[in-house]
Amino acid sequence: MILTLTPNPSLDRTIDLAAPLQRGEVQRATASSAHPGGKGVNIVRALSASGIEALALLPGDASDAVVLALDLERIPHLAMPIGAPLRSNVAITEPDGTTTKVNEPGPFLTQTQLNELLALTVEKSDGAGWLVLAGSLPPGVPSDFYALVIEAVRAAHGSRAPRIAVDSSGAPLKECLRAAPDLLKPNGEELAELTGLSTGPELEADPAAAAAASVTLLKNGVGAVLATLGSKGAVLTTSHGSFHGRGPAIKAKSTVGAGDSALSGYLLATLRGDSPEACLQQAVAHGAAAASLPGTMVPSLAQTTPGTVSVTVLAPAEEN
Repeated sequence: MILTLTPNPSLDRTIDLAAPLQRGEVQRATASSAHPGGKGVNIVRALSASGIEALALLPGDASDAVVLALDLERIPHLAMPIGAPLRSNVAITEPDGTTTKVNEPGPFLTQTQLNELLALTVEKSDGAGWLVLAGSLPPGVPSDFYALVIEAVRAAHGSRAPRIAVDSSGAPLKECLRAAPDLLKPNGEELAELTGLSTGPELEADPAAAAAASVTLLKNGVGAVLATLGSKGAVLTTSHGSFHGRGPAIKAKSTVGAGDSALSGYLLATLRGDSPEACLQQAVAHGAAAASLPGTMVPSLAQTTPGTVSVTVLAPAEEN
């Protein structure tokens, strides 16, 4: 079972435009949709679509629009009441797949609520194969919250603790390094920010540079790094070496949730016991399939084609 924690979930609205976004102008949408969102929610949605047992933990009242939408879409979840409305996010998608996002900050969480959310995560982590700490943190949450969760879960469960992945950005991502997560899933911008090596666009354009930056994180205790690089695919760096995976060109309809789907594909493959190369193929295949779908739709395993993803060895194990 894969457990996710999303401290700052949202109701994600996607608006599709018939023409490129024009700032300051009035434009008509061709379609719109609203779905429960947040990285951890998206991961559980994608895993459930492939028949993988998964559960999303999140704050939220039973009457909240996000929680009601989770019920409606039958996404496995457990929500902890907080007595405040969750946030709404808006994504505007242009015909070429370019997506502009506007994200609200989210509700303020008290220290008591944080303690309860942490205790719930520790309790439900028992027996899980993976715990994914995902997304931004709402107001009132200290930037080292993910590090605290990792430490608490490992202290409570010892050798039975699940492997822990982190998919976040900014200070929460940087602060989690002290707890040495088993997996980080940065994009190019986040990888550059974490390591101070190069810039996001430069790392996205150069998989070898992304691998070199990822190696520095492994040397600081991180178990593995799955760096998603947009149209350039993804780079996986583990103790077995660094690998670049890239699929065939696709026509992107929406990049919303593509990174979350890539992580879902990777986790799914690890549960099968796949090799690092095969895990990377599944991650890239999942991400590409998500980008080829409209709005916030996520692919099932049957909609992915990992066999079309080429894998290149960037550095053997002895160089990592």
